[in-house]
Amino acid sequence: MWIYEKKLQYPVDIKVKDIRFAKYLITQFGGPDGELGAAMRYLSQRYTMPTGKSKALLTDIGTEELAHVEMISTMVYMLLKDATVKELEEAGLGSQYTQHGYAIYPQDANGIPWTAAYIQSTSDPITDLHEDMAAEQKARTTYEHLLNLTDDPGMKDALRFLRQREVVHYQRFGEALMDVYDKKDAKKYF
Repeated sequence: MWIYEKKLQYPVDIKVKDIRFAKYLITQFGGPDGELGAAMRYLSQRYTMPTGKSKALLTDIGTEELAHVEMISTMVYMLLKDATVKELEEAGLGSQYTQHGYAIYPQDANGIPWTAAYIQSTSDPITDLHEDMAAEQKARTTYEHLLNLTDDPGMKDALRFLRQREVVHYQRFGEALMDVYDKKDAKKYF
């Protein structure tokens, strides 16, 4: 069971409309290396983890990724606030507007909708934890690319926070991998 605090995990301070950057940032909501995929991946994999520690970790990180979905969605909304239809169209978001209006929709920077094909769940804890570590590195890289595409101090601050969480998650998945390796019947995974 979760307790939901009605505030973002980390404050977001976006003061300037930036439709171009919103188009890039949306990939961290619904793109192949985004937060929605991470949450679904970890919350699906947790059931077949062989230790209580690894199950708990996947649950904790999976729910944190949902908090990151909320942050990204808020950031995109702030970047698009008060955008006109003409501005959306000029920024290459005319088709997005046609289908979704001003709604935040899970897609990548090219407008390709989120799909469960972005995630993997094999029931092999070694495979899944390596998948998770790779996913965290891909998300970290995406955040670094996004940092290179903006000069907004508030945006950079939030992106740095999210990038750092990817690093922490990577480290935690490494700890979970060691926990699984140390399990008595770990030989069956090699």
